[in-house]
Amino acid sequence: MSNLPDEAFRDTIGTIDEGGNRKFIFPKKPSGKFYEYRKIVSYVLLAILVANPFIKVNGNQFMMFNVMERRFNIFGFPFWPQDFYLFVISMLVGIVFIILFTVVFGRIFCGWICPQTIFLEMVFRRIEYWIDGDRGAQSRLARQEWNSEKIRKRLTKWTIFFVISFGIANVFLAYLVGSDQLFLMVEEGPIKQASNFIALLIFTGVFYFVFVWFREQVCIIACPYGRLQGVLLDDKSINVAYDFVRGEKEEGRAKFNKKEDRAVTGKGDCIDCHQCVHVCPMGIDIRNGTQLECTNCTACIDECDTIMESVGLPKGLIRYASEDEIVKKAPFKFTARMKGYTAVLFILLSIFMGMLFLRTDVQAIVLRLPGQLFQHKGDKISNVYTYKIVNKTMKDYHDIHFELIDQKGDIKNVGTQHFKVLKEGISQGTLFIEIEEALLESDKTKVKIGVYNGKELIETTTTNFLGPRSFN
Repeated sequence: MSNLPDEAFRDTIGTIDEGGNRKFIFPKKPSGKFYEYRKIVSYVLLAILVANPFIKVNGNQFMMFNVMERRFNIFGFPFWPQDFYLFVISMLVGIVFIILFTVVFGRIFCGWICPQTIFLEMVFRRIEYWIDGDRGAQSRLARQEWNSEKIRKRLTKWTIFFVISFGIANVFLAYLVGSDQLFLMVEEGPIKQASNFIALLIFTGVFYFVFVWFREQVCIIACPYGRLQGVLLDDKSINVAYDFVRGEKEEGRAKFNKKEDRAVTGKGDCIDCHQCVHVCPMGIDIRNGTQLECTNCTACIDECDTIMESVGLPKGLIRYASEDEIVKKAPFKFTARMKGYTAVLFILLSIFMGMLFLRTDVQAIVLRLPGQLFQHKGDKISNVYTYKIVNKTMKDYHDIHFELIDQKGDIKNVGTQHFKVLKEGISQGTLFIEIEEALLESDKTKVKIGVYNGKELIETTTTNFLGPRSFN
């Protein structure tokens, strides 16, 4: 294994030159079995990503993350600030799921599911291959002087990239402010919807900058997941890996010579063609081992398999494998660490599902007015309260009123006794609870209040009722 690289490569980044300047990558156009699978997965995910904010379930947007108004919809379920605990648990479920997936399958999320990778590799780069050509043509065009051909190609590409970035920004805005607001902006024009229009232009600029210039630097510099994988991966994690045992053997890698038998000469199966490096969108050499920049996109697997087939050597020199599988020939094993993450994920999912089913469509909060004592009203004791009714549904409630449950007494709402709460609306006000003193058993009695829409009980809540310390 004399040709195994030293660790010097870990002190450099493939997209930065020795002077610290940006070095653009011109990867070879990928092809092969895994690339075809990735295209199917990517376009299905793109369709879901674009459709999500425009699909409605029971009047609720399927996916929405309106941070400014603190309104969130996940799979058609509306989440309010009062449901923030559910939102937090759902995020924890997502994080633990990604951690578990990384521990078992490495950075498969980055190569197959991440929107950044999908847009860059399956949309923008494919357009680039169509306009500028493959690796060699792109490299020549970059060095070429600014003649009519280069200007035409650059303007065509940049214009198409801007249009796509504008489209992505519209979808992104629909997630943040809601598709209804997006359509309203289209109807009313940018002047009446100035804030949303400015946000749209900012998002367009950000996406255009990322996909035209910043590109793979997002994965290396901006994304924290790349750093996280270094902590999560171990020798038992399945990753896109180079089989250095087979590729190097006793004499190391060497150029292919069809007249020799590499099994006799002791040379490794790697013919040092560098095609795995040329096709890599991150500009790395997978033969150096697991690296921060690798997104597990599988381009090197497809390219190496093609080369191995052409020279009559077995495929799989670069493949999905763990370090233990390559070195020790050990089969994949579900380790105690993986079982631990699975148990945590199962517990969080169980808690989330339980809370989701217990969640009500209407939330009622009734609190005693701070600083106010009880009052005597003849034989009755009166306490004053504030209330808030949150309607989380897409339907209006027109006949809301309060009644005491399991306690004799009266509830008198300040204003009208019956009121309405509109869809996704909030109603607040003040009410008095009056209970005969003879019915009170202590100076602090817990009372149960029912919230009714007509004759239908839609929510219950409890509060404390204060009374005198001495009783008849």
